[in-house]
Amino acid sequence: MKKKGLALVLALTLVVVGIVSGTLAWLTAKTDSVVNTFTTSDIKVKLVETKTDFKMVPGYTIEKDPIATVEANSEKCYLFVKLEKSDNLDSYISYEMADGWAELKEGSGVYYRIVNASNVDQSFSVLKGDKVSVRGEVTKDMMTAAETSKPTMTFTVYAAQYMKSNTENFTPAQAWENVNPSTTP
Repeated sequence: MKKKGLALVLALTLVVVGIVSGTLAWLTAKTDSVVNTFTTSDIKVKLVETKTDFKMVPGYTIEKDPIATVEANSEKCYLFVKLEKSDNLDSYISYEMADGWAELKEGSGVYYRIVNASNVDQSFSVLKGDKVSVRGEVTKDMMTAAETSKPTMTFTVYAAQYMKSNTENFTPAQAWENVNPSTTP
């Protein structure tokens, strides 16, 4: 009888606890989710030139306007211009790089500048005054020789990210190696 009574008391206690705890309200909370979307970054460059008539006349100036552009929404970067010229170019033509360009290594033909990130295109003249000059000492014989071996200038534009990490930037030489690893000056 004691066991039945004890079992009955326990059963009633469980029923009462179940009823009471079913009516209790617990305070809870939940936040909205925060979605982290990682976007990509990039550097885009272009090179344009509007002038196309490069007829050499001794002592004359020729309009030549290569323009290097870092396009809108590009990351901060090193902008490089590589100038390749024929062996005979300096005998016929004189020129200067536009202000703001620094030669990576003397005689390398690779020039650079730092361009900050921007939401608009940033354009830079490559040649000072957008021109080259035909040397006054060019002779008729030299002009005849130039018919078979025409002097040439070739420009190519490259870009490389400026920062190596959040706290460290690339040097210009490291950035050039990142862009063009086979031809370090």
